[in-house]
Amino acid sequence: MNPSPLRDHDRSPLLSMAIAAERDVFSLRRHAKTIADAVGLDARDQVRLATALSELGRDLLRPAPMTATFTLKRRPAVLYVVLRWADGRTPNGESLAAVTRLLPQTLYQPPGPPGRRPATTAAARDGWIEISCPVPAAPATDLDHVRALLAADSPASAIDDLQAQTRDLMAALQEAHAQRDELERLNEELTETNAGVMALYAELTVEHKDVVERFGEEHQLALTLQRTFLPASLPDSAGLELAVRYLPATSETEIGGDFYEAVHTPHGLLLAVGDVVGHSLQAAAVMGELRHALRAYAAQGHLPHILLQHLDHLLRLHHPGWTATVCLVVVEPGNGRIHIANAGHLPPLLVSADGTARYLDEHGPLLGLELRHPTATTVTVAPGDRLLMITDGLIETRNQDLCQRLESLRAATADGPAEPEALCDTLLRAFATEPEDDIIVFAARLHPTDTPHASS
Repeated sequence: MNPSPLRDHDRSPLLSMAIAAERDVFSLRRHAKTIADAVGLDARDQVRLATALSELGRDLLRPAPMTATFTLKRRPAVLYVVLRWADGRTPNGESLAAVTRLLPQTLYQPPGPPGRRPATTAAARDGWIEISCPVPAAPATDLDHVRALLAADSPASAIDDLQAQTRDLMAALQEAHAQRDELERLNEELTETNAGVMALYAELTVEHKDVVERFGEEHQLALTLQRTFLPASLPDSAGLELAVRYLPATSETEIGGDFYEAVHTPHGLLLAVGDVVGHSLQAAAVMGELRHALRAYAAQGHLPHILLQHLDHLLRLHHPGWTATVCLVVVEPGNGRIHIANAGHLPPLLVSADGTARYLDEHGPLLGLELRHPTATTVTVAPGDRLLMITDGLIETRNQDLCQRLESLRAATADGPAEPEALCDTLLRAFATEPEDDIIVFAARLHPTDTPHASS
């Protein structure tokens, strides 16, 4: 059990506020940026803290109030934010995982069962989440000045924030118009699919009056839509064997945003696996847009990390507040080298012909956060090497440590079949028992060709 927050008497209070409506979530995000800037957090940590609190605020929002408390510890300098609630609400696992990836110092204590303790210790049964952000240096601003800045915030500034986002969106749309013609052909496929879905939805609404039956039909329709966004087949590439498996979650209420792609580019064959954070029909639609945009940008000959920058810009432009993870691998002509760019996704696994397996841990930030993406990493590969890319549904469970599951996957892949089709089937049998999330397993085996290395 995690220790209860707010017991450290060295912490100085800055702000305590109730969260009971959506406007409070906007205020929480605004106050978080004001405080983080005043105490000296850098711009990236300010964005991470504001994004994390916005995600948790929306996820945990109920009519019953929740409190958010900001405190500052001087030595060492740490900014603490605690969300506390008295009822039985719990955060969505996806939201909590996304926040933990952004801010690893996050602690979570679920609410205790009612009736187990005397009323005088009711606070001990509260649920809470504590986020701690180390401050690089002792804050130069005195606390009274920070409180004065908070007091000066206008209650209407949440609306101002939305208006500012709208103005930014309109300006960015002017840039998007320049790329519209290039994306138009690919968007026609998406438009036709959406038109068919809307027609089927209208027919279901008229013909099916029973709510439960209609829900089941709509769920199957959403799954069908999700599958239409995925490639119909894998491309042929000299000296490269490919295999992929897509397995939807067993839950009847969850529609995920997992996707994969394989497409030829001027630099070689691009392999991609990604996951839009969240479970809804909209998450599946965002996934489809990202996949189509990836194909369009790849056709322009961009390097992998530049592709991620374009996708990040597109996501912030059209779907502000959404985030996604994407891992890109470009296999050069000749199959002697690969280039990896990873935006917050699980690392790809490289297995040599002798059975040695290692994760390629090069990492960058999630898409949608407007953070810099590092240059792609180049890795030399040998004949017979295998590459494995997955989404987190294959290994993430509620009751097992992620690092242990990654190690189990590494061992199973190293000992598994060398042939990609057989390897995918073996891993699904070993790990995909009643999956709680969508699963993608993408495997490749590389053989050398006479084609020279492409220029990087």
